[in-house]
Amino acid sequence: MTDRLRVRVLNGPNLNMLGLREPERYGSMTLAQIDASLVARADELNADIVSSQHNGEGDLVDAIQAAVSESFDGLLINPAAYTHTSVAIRDALLAIGLPTVEVHLTNTHAREDFRHTSLIADVALARVMGFGAQGYLYGLDGLVRHLRAG
Repeated sequence: MTDRLRVRVLNGPNLNMLGLREPERYGSMTLAQIDASLVARADELNADIVSSQHNGEGDLVDAIQAAVSESFDGLLINPAAYTHTSVAIRDALLAIGLPTVEVHLTNTHAREDFRHTSLIADVALARVMGFGAQGYLYGLDGLVRHLRAG
């Protein structure tokens, strides 16, 4: 099989509260459990995962920028609330130019109007939403498939 890929997984504000925060909406899995499922799936795909969660916009931008110097092949990102507000995150993704998949636990188009707009949708390779924690795995599968084909 080809060389192992390196995928950076970034999570935005309040995702550290998964499992506690509105489980009827976001499910009962914790972020640590989602990360563990990603690591297991990545291993099956001959890839390595490095995950982190950031409540601050600047910290998330720093992590995006560092993905290049840390030799990642692609990004899987759930910017959470910053999806709808952060030009800085959009600009950071454009600056690094890595293939990026945007993930959301819920279908943002089935929620409040302000959640219908993603400032990074047009710079992302793809978007996965509405499948709960499983969406992260779908996003990883698609990203790895894209990276291997490229």
